[in-house]
This record gives sequence, structure tokens and C-alpha cells, in this order.
Amino acid sequence: MTAQPGHYEKIWKTVCMIPAGKVACYGQIADLAGLPGRARLVGKSLGFVPEKLDVPWYRVLRSSGQIAFPLGSEQAARQTGLLQEEGVAVFNNRVKLKEFQWQPDLAEMLFKLEY
Repeated sequence: MTAQPGHYEKIWKTVCMIPAGKVACYGQIADLAGLPGRARLVGKSLGFVPEKLDVPWYRVLRSSGQIAFPLGSEQAARQTGLLQEEGVAVFNNRVKLKEFQWQPDLAEMLFKLEY
């Protein structure tokens, strides 16, 4: 299944809604963007964010709270650093979702999203 025009934009807009100090999971972003079951598409789209857009890609994690990049890699260190700058605790490449997961309310989603 390929991405339809506009899917990446929906994903990027949804990721931009994650507040500083919070994280979301790939599947959660897919659901909120109106693309249920498309968690992998979320990951793929974050690799194609145009430089002119300021999308906080580093706030998106696996459903386990784990950073998708391998522990010890340059990318994992960068993502960890960006999250820690926002006050998100990262231990062994993982974030405690119970403490840091973004839980938007319905009113916020309806007001900010245009789908």
C-alpha cells in the first residue's frame, strides 16, 4: 500500500501538535491523523520532512516507549538529547509512557485538526 497525496502532511501536522515535554507513539499518530493501522507510514513520513518545516520528529516513539534508533547510535543520542532538553526522562533508549505520553482531549483535536 502506498501513501496517498496529503497523508504525509496530515502526519506532520499531527506530530506538530505534540507539546514539548510529551511523546507519542507511531500508531497513536497514525490514528490521530485519520490513518489507523499506518504506524509504519508515520515512521516513513518523518524521514521525508522538508527542511523548511519544523516537525518535532523526535517526540515520536515505538509503542513500548523505545526510541526506534539502535542504542548507542548517533541518531539515538540526538533524539535522546532533544527529548531531555524538553524534560523527558530517557533511560536505556526508552521513555516511560505512563509519565510522558501525550493524551490530547477531543476538543483539542477537533479544534486544531482539519480532517
